[in-house]
Parts: sequence; structure tokens; C-alpha cells
Amino acid sequence: MQALVKTEAGPGLRLETVPDPQIGINDVLIRVHKTGICGTDLHIESWDPWAAKTIKPPLIVGHEFVGHIVEVGSNVSDFHPGDLVSGEGHVTCGRCRHCMAGQRHLCPNTLGLGVGRDGAFAEYVALPMTNIWHHWPGVDEEVAAIFDPFGNAVHTALAFEVHGEDVLISGAGPIGLMAIAVVRHAGARFVVVSEPHAFRRALAARMGATRVVDPTGQDLKDVQLQLGMVEGFDVALEMSGTAAALRGAIANMAHGGRIAVLGIPTGEISLDVNTIVFNQLTLRGIYGRQMYETWYQMAVLVSAGIDIKPVITHRFPYSEFEAAFAAARSGDSGKVIMNWSE
Repeated sequence: MQALVKTEAGPGLRLETVPDPQIGINDVLIRVHKTGICGTDLHIESWDPWAAKTIKPPLIVGHEFVGHIVEVGSNVSDFHPGDLVSGEGHVTCGRCRHCMAGQRHLCPNTLGLGVGRDGAFAEYVALPMTNIWHHWPGVDEEVAAIFDPFGNAVHTALAFEVHGEDVLISGAGPIGLMAIAVVRHAGARFVVVSEPHAFRRALAARMGATRVVDPTGQDLKDVQLQLGMVEGFDVALEMSGTAAALRGAIANMAHGGRIAVLGIPTGEISLDVNTIVFNQLTLRGIYGRQMYETWYQMAVLVSAGIDIKPVITHRFPYSEFEAAFAAARSGDSGKVIMNWSE
């Protein structure tokens, strides 16, 4: 099969012909239709310090995908050839305290698809049956391809109650953009999005943001005054991973405010702990999705009419992966999709 491979330590990826994956008795083999490019894939492609420390080449990359089942292991009874599926990208051990308690998203032994094991940027991918999500009828394939990052958005956006609340979202990358739609659907009052790239600010407005802010030229205090807010934001979703954004959120929260942190910084961030303590703020780290409550919530939201497809701005055949990665790396894009069915 054709696959996109990190062949050696250093920048770049190569399109290679590699053996088809083999499945065990509890596994499912999937013919990949479409994949989404994630920030993790960009880290691996550029071979930044995180990638150099984490990735062991050769490795097939990628973890956002949709496809149909072509083969199942002898122990698999709930999935069948032809089913349209995606996969949870965190392959957990199944035996630790958290897995045994049904909290697999907390498993300390997690292996990431396309990070710790061969991934989905290929014509075929194999996963344990416990990692397979069978899509509900009628789902758009492009939307299904990005259920993984949509799950990050849902998990973060619903970490705290947002009904009737004023919400700050810092970072309008694809996950932040999808979070706008989720908190609006969940009944937030004002949704203010802070994003330095003009292209993504325009997308944020299209996704339903009440106000879109360029943090390099406008202060959040001024935005609060313009909206008639007097107590600060009730909930903040930090999606950018930048120190300025996290500090800005802390400085603009109402007393008792809650901050869900999904963005991953490139280094340590010092925080004003006095403000956190005296304003009684809650900071909660978010990683991945709850298995499988978040997946169920995603399916319900899509079936209820929530529209995340405007987040997808670029589409490429997999053979043009270099152009696809360049688009994803630019600020002038939302989610970038690669087609593996050419």
C-alpha cells in the first residue's frame, strides 16, 4: 500500500510503498477514504524538539481518518466489512486502574496512532476493535474524517457548564473553530474569540462568534465593556498553547471562572497564582476525548444539525501531501483534508 512515512530523524515525510498492515484476532482493518492533518502531524513533519524526543522512525503518521472496514479478526462480532468507521487515536492498555474503571482517557500507558504506532496516512490502517467508532447513518464523510479533533473541541467546550455563560476562546485553529459551534449550541450567551490571523478570524465569525478579537491590537477589557459585561468571562477555552493567551484568560475571568486548557505550549509558562487563588479560578487540563462519551456526544450534535463543515477549507489528493502540509501550516487555512481514494 501507499503510506506517508517518517523514514528517518529529521524534517520531511516520504510517500512510500509499504506492506499492508496485518490484523490480530481482536483487530479491524480499514480502507482509508479521507484523513485530516493535525498539529501533531505538523510537529512530526518539521521534526521539532517534541518530535525528536517522541517519534521513533520509521513510522506511518496520521490519526484523523474515515474509511470502511475490509476485514475483521476472528474475535470481532460487532463490526462488519463495509461499515463506515473512524478510530479513537489513543490506544490504551485496558488493564490499568483507569482503564478498569472505565476512564480510558486517563490511561498512563496510551499509545498514539501515528505517534507510538503506525497511523492512518495510508491506504489501510489497523486498530483494535475497542478503538473503532461506527458512524451513524447519513454522516458526511469529510465531517467523519475530523471526528478526532471535533472530539477535542467537544471535550474542551463541555468541560464546564456554558449555558447562559460568557465564553472566551483563545485560538481559532480548527479545534477552536469547532468549539465555537459547540458552545453556541449549548447555550452560551457571548462567545468572544481571540485570534491573530485574519483568515481565521473570518472563519470564527462564520462559525457564530459574537465578537472576534485580534489580540495584537485590541484589549479584552475593552471588548467586555463594549458587550456590557461587568464581571469577566465565566468560562475560557485555551486552544492556542501560547503564554500570552493563557495569562490573558486568567486576567479576564470572573471570580469563580473556569478555564479549560487544551493548547500545548512549546515551553514552560509562569502564571500569576495570586490571581488564580484570590479569584478562585479553576484550571483544567484537557487531553483527547472521553472514550466513548465524547464520541456519542459528537454523533448527537451532528445529528442535531450542528455544522462544522465550514472549518474544512482545503482538500488535496494524498499525492500532493507537501502542498497539503504547507496549507495546514499557514495561518490562511482551517482544517486540511487529504483524499486517499484516488
